Amino acid sequence: MAGPLIEVEHIAKIYRMGEVEVHALRDVSLAIVEGESIAVMGPSGSGKSTLMNILGCLDRPSRGNYRLAGREVSQLDRNALARLRNRTLGFVFQNFNLLARTSALENVELPLLYAGLSGRERRARAREALARVGLGERAHHHPNQMSGGQQQRVAIARALVTRPQLIVADEPTGNLDSRTSVEIMALFQELGRNGITLLLVTHEADIARYAARVVVMRDGRVQSDQRQQPVEAVPAPEAEAGEAP
Repeated sequence: MAGPLIEVEHIAKIYRMGEVEVHALRDVSLAIVEGESIAVMGPSGSGKSTLMNILGCLDRPSRGNYRLAGREVSQLDRNALARLRNRTLGFVFQNFNLLARTSALENVELPLLYAGLSGRERRARAREALARVGLGERAHHHPNQMSGGQQQRVAIARALVTRPQLIVADEPTGNLDSRTSVEIMALFQELGRNGITLLLVTHEADIARYAARVVVMRDGRVQSDQRQQPVEAVPAPEAEAGEAP
């Protein structure tokens, strides 16, 4: 059985606003096994985004322990967190966050600029990642020449290009229609079958049902943590990755 990729123990996150303390997370403990798919849900202010930022090494807890792939990361400085993030994690966002004036290939290459790879290797790995998400033929298209679903596939390829152990997806279907959302979730499920761990932050119950585990946050705490049989995401027959926008 795969071991834990993520272990958090009694973490808290406290923000100070003047003399007021805001407790964004309160005594949260979680373990996430390699290859697991988890949906984190909760209303605005529940702490789900704060938890995502900490698990994604974008922030540090005020107290408690966080081990990622066996390494204690809760006390790492900003530069060490950035290095760990680049090696271990891939991110996918609601708004795609693609550079408008660069091609799909160039967008996907970006994370590799920080890894010190040669231009030839960067391009080869970016092409490989685009092919993996079904967009190998659109490497030289710009975002404005693509549909929303295709842009999100480019964003997923960008997350994959560093060959991460964990993908953190923040509302990845929030700007997509229902059919395209299923298409994207089918892609995530395929990545999961290939061993990538998925942490999905969503407010949509219809999207959470595609995950094998659902964690519900409320008032900075884990309100519930339940495993489920995920629904298989089956795209409509006409939903082809290479279709014109």
